[in-house]
Amino acid sequence: MAKQKQAMVGSHLSIAGGYYKAADSAGGYGMPTVQIFTKNNNQWKAKPLTQADIDSFKQAVETHGLTQCCAHDSYLINLGSPDDELWEKSIEAFEIELLRAETLGLMGVVMHPGSHNESTPQEGIDRIIDALNRIHAKTDGIKVLTLLETTAGQGSSLGYRFEHLQAIIGGMNDQDRVGVCLDTCHIFAAGYPLGTKEQYDATFKEFDKLIGTKRIKAFHVNDSKKALGSRVDRHDHIGEGLLGIEPFRFLMNDKRFRGVPMFLETKKEVRDGEDMDTVNRDRLLGLIEE
Repeated sequence: MAKQKQAMVGSHLSIAGGYYKAADSAGGYGMPTVQIFTKNNNQWKAKPLTQADIDSFKQAVETHGLTQCCAHDSYLINLGSPDDELWEKSIEAFEIELLRAETLGLMGVVMHPGSHNESTPQEGIDRIIDALNRIHAKTDGIKVLTLLETTAGQGSSLGYRFEHLQAIIGGMNDQDRVGVCLDTCHIFAAGYPLGTKEQYDATFKEFDKLIGTKRIKAFHVNDSKKALGSRVDRHDHIGEGLLGIEPFRFLMNDKRFRGVPMFLETKKEVRDGEDMDTVNRDRLLGLIEE
């Protein structure tokens, strides 16, 4: 598929039955990359990776020619928490996430920066900076990147303003360890318009000014069920939500992001006999102008 070579469109796929299963599924879809959880995302504990887990996953990745594969961290982790017990537990958990991803040969671990809860946004940002600097110091020498995800801004979650990510990155002792995963649904829900070329360009101009587009190491490509500025995180299939198809057309033809992996996080379902991961992938690739 010629257009597939021009765009790194993959999906978040299940590791049920073995880590290699996600890589095999990506290969079956004809996708060049994959995002996975390295453990149950709703549990703190994780079974140790066995050598068989590692070898079979890496072999499947090689067999299918996958590159720039990523993990997403556990939803339980909150590096912005003002609660010391949860904060320390989150630090330990994210360190383990990075080490597991490194062992599996992944490019990065996507993480929601954190929520400040009953503290202030600035206090939450300071906690995230302190936590990541500690984690990175303890994992010195590994290659896997920490990928701060842009969020929709539900509740007290941080990362829905580009300034939040700018501050976190600016506070890193080793900024080379950190990149950004930009979620199209999330930034739209957070209030960044993308619907016209002028809006798309203005949003990315602001991102570039504050953070730098070269810092974007991955995308989550999702439409949004909720409106611009709603600060509600609800994904929809490509072109079926309130973002519509045009923002994805702009993104798929943005030469700055050729070669940057893009992961679908849309609902897993079969509609009229068609797997929607395939439908969404093909919709995105169909937008690429020759």
